[in-house]
Amino acid sequence: MASQDSLNSESKSSSLNSKLGQESPGSPSAGSPSAGSPSPPCSSTSTSTDHHHHNSNNHSQLTHVLNATSKMTVREGRGTLRPDDPSLMAGEQLMGQARDVTYLCPYTGPKKGTLSVTNYRLYFRSPDTDPPFELEVPLGVVSRIEKVGGANTSRGENSYGIEIFCKDIRNLRFAHKQTESQYPGLDLNLGVFRRPRTRHNLAALVATRSSQENHSRRMVTEKLLQYAFPASHKLPFFSFEYCETYPENGWSVYEPVAELRRQGLPNESWRITRINEQYEVCETYPAVWAVPAAASDADLRNVAAFRSRGRIPVLSWIHIESQATITRCAQPLVGVSGKRSRDDEAYIQHIMDANAQSHKIFIMDARPSVNAVANKAKGGGYESEDAYQNAEVQFLDIHNIHVMRESLRKLQEVCYPTIDNTHWLSNLEATHWLDHIRCVLSGALRIADKVESHKTSVVVHCSDGWDRTAQLTALAMLLLDGYYRTLQGFMVVIEKEWLSFGHKFAQRIGHGDDRHQDADRSPVFLQFVDCVWQVMRQFPHAFQFTEDLLITILDHLYSCLFGTFLYNSERERMERDVKTKTVSLWSLVLSNTSDFENPLYNPATQSHVLFPLTSMRHLRLWDKYYCRWNPSMRQQEPVHLRYKELLHVKGELERRVEELRRELAARQTHDSPRVTTAIV
Repeated sequence: MASQDSLNSESKSSSLNSKLGQESPGSPSAGSPSAGSPSPPCSSTSTSTDHHHHNSNNHSQLTHVLNATSKMTVREGRGTLRPDDPSLMAGEQLMGQARDVTYLCPYTGPKKGTLSVTNYRLYFRSPDTDPPFELEVPLGVVSRIEKVGGANTSRGENSYGIEIFCKDIRNLRFAHKQTESQYPGLDLNLGVFRRPRTRHNLAALVATRSSQENHSRRMVTEKLLQYAFPASHKLPFFSFEYCETYPENGWSVYEPVAELRRQGLPNESWRITRINEQYEVCETYPAVWAVPAAASDADLRNVAAFRSRGRIPVLSWIHIESQATITRCAQPLVGVSGKRSRDDEAYIQHIMDANAQSHKIFIMDARPSVNAVANKAKGGGYESEDAYQNAEVQFLDIHNIHVMRESLRKLQEVCYPTIDNTHWLSNLEATHWLDHIRCVLSGALRIADKVESHKTSVVVHCSDGWDRTAQLTALAMLLLDGYYRTLQGFMVVIEKEWLSFGHKFAQRIGHGDDRHQDADRSPVFLQFVDCVWQVMRQFPHAFQFTEDLLITILDHLYSCLFGTFLYNSERERMERDVKTKTVSLWSLVLSNTSDFENPLYNPATQSHVLFPLTSMRHLRLWDKYYCRWNPSMRQQEPVHLRYKELLHVKGELERRVEELRRELAARQTHDSPRVTTAIV
């Protein structure tokens, strides 16, 4: 029983279990509206229809029987829940269902049950165990779907079905029966049996049986392809259908001007500009920038012409005391001829001059130097120290998106489904995943050190400034500013450095896109979150939140339940009215803050700058995330939950002590002798 409970726990993402209220089938709908902030309108039909493909028009009576007994039904709306039906969320509809399907669990063996497909998730339920085994996967997590075995080629039990490859490390395999006849003979053309078995009639018999074979798998595959890849089928993301309400409105978490004012801007050296309000200067940048006060709007346009994609150096963070800054941009367009831009050179000088503490500026190029040189052939490149006086260029040796994608693929092979304990360390080393984590973390640490210890401003870029640049600036800000280590601040830094500055989430994750081999896909944001976890592990008192928040964010990075990570830029989200038509992930987080709070958090650490150790011996694989699907690798009891329990007990005891003190004081007052004064 313990192992089954463990697997039931494994089958659901921790974030989807408790945060979305998805009860077991038969319980009240998980999507029932609650009081709170307004959500997008929810529209669904209450009609219930069965759909079954059948090629014969001459036997309507038989077709009706087949429809009624089909193992695959398609229904719209909520209707009456059956024991095997999933509890639907607000806006969710059951699109298809296949019975007598076997889930081939790599840990506890085959489980027979019902496979349901909604417009949001895949849900499997097996009544063979007590309690029933349940597995659910948001369709946004699906990377690709493959059919296993053929109608005439599969041999052996469970050799015919589908395999689902997911973006969150795991793969799922479901077996279907090769012949979908629930009542032998009824799914065939009965007229064939009433006539003599001529060669023509036997051919018709074979053709009819063939038409009934594979129906369950075909229908499941069609529905999965349609709703797992809505962008490829011109369908809306489920986030536009989801209409749950939350007490808190997550879209109000980040307001760019308010965040700049928190940093003490504008001031005499830096101004706030809305030159990009219509996204005309740079379509992948936010509408609001902080730029050197000495630079005019005309200067900004000239600099944009010399930077890749128009992504000019814009302020990310300023040290409130030294005025040393972190600015981010894309590579300069120097090309093989070594072109120069006086406007760009003067602009970098303005950034340096805004910091009176130093007469030097560092330009941190995230790329290996070889890659930076190679980019000159494509019209890009890097700053020449001869052209940019008082500037020092340093290369941080972080590899490109293609190297990172391959590294994650190797890591997946090591972590799922089985783990080779004998060669665990050597296999992990061969993935180079922790090597890449070390490079990113070391680069961020170097930036933080220049700003904090040397009081020097830093310009950060890679090629286009939306991948490695975002990793470095966000991590450096997290190390330097304790605000970003609070629950609110962490959401702000993601909104600011990742979302508003145009990290291409749609391309890097492949939201709703069936092109699983797309070269633009890469785990850039996953690496950032992994780096945050590495720092949290070294400084457990410095973060207001736990790793549960990180896992929840990563789960919904893929799920498409919320609108937060959709599309590639602020402009694209504005054009599609994401803020008014979808719910923010931060609504979920802010409405359930107690689920993410770190009981070890010490608010006094907000004023501390963190300098984590980045050598390989101090880094660990984040097994709670990468190995969470394997029951043997799961943490028996999360430490922070035990701390929460102890803190609760401590609070109860302190309250009881205070009550006893008050009772004792009251009793002493009541029992004290009264002094009577005689009147003379």
